[in-house]
Amino acid sequence: MLRLTADVHARMLAIAYDGYPLEACGLFAGTPPPGPGGTVGTVSAFYPCVNTTGSARVYAIDPKEHLRAELDAESRGLEIVGVMHSHTHTEAYPSPTDVAQAPDPSWHYVIVSLKRDAPVLRSFRITDGEIAEEPVASVQS
Repeated sequence: MLRLTADVHARMLAIAYDGYPLEACGLFAGTPPPGPGGTVGTVSAFYPCVNTTGSARVYAIDPKEHLRAELDAESRGLEIVGVMHSHTHTEAYPSPTDVAQAPDPSWHYVIVSLKRDAPVLRSFRITDGEIAEEPVASVQS
């Protein structure tokens, strides 16, 4: 299960709307898992990033923004545990491009779909091309 603070959850939805009609993206951080295969703690930091592709179909995070997020997370005792991006006109499910670009099997891949009247936020784990949805909980900070 991916646990997001209510603030992080709200900020992910907001950045998806702010980026529209382009795909929006960002990185998020939580307490590191206690060991291999462990469960990440609650995600308490979100780092909105510029979609360097300027596209409504794909996204890319600037390496400098990624580094800044890594350094800030580390200074707070956190680690980057995943990436969020929006789908402006499709469901919240990883596209073949999303799967091909999934850089880390330990990461959580959050997709916010703006296809419907209300946004839909879902999270996935992607390992060796296999997609597994995981539950998402919004918790108080």
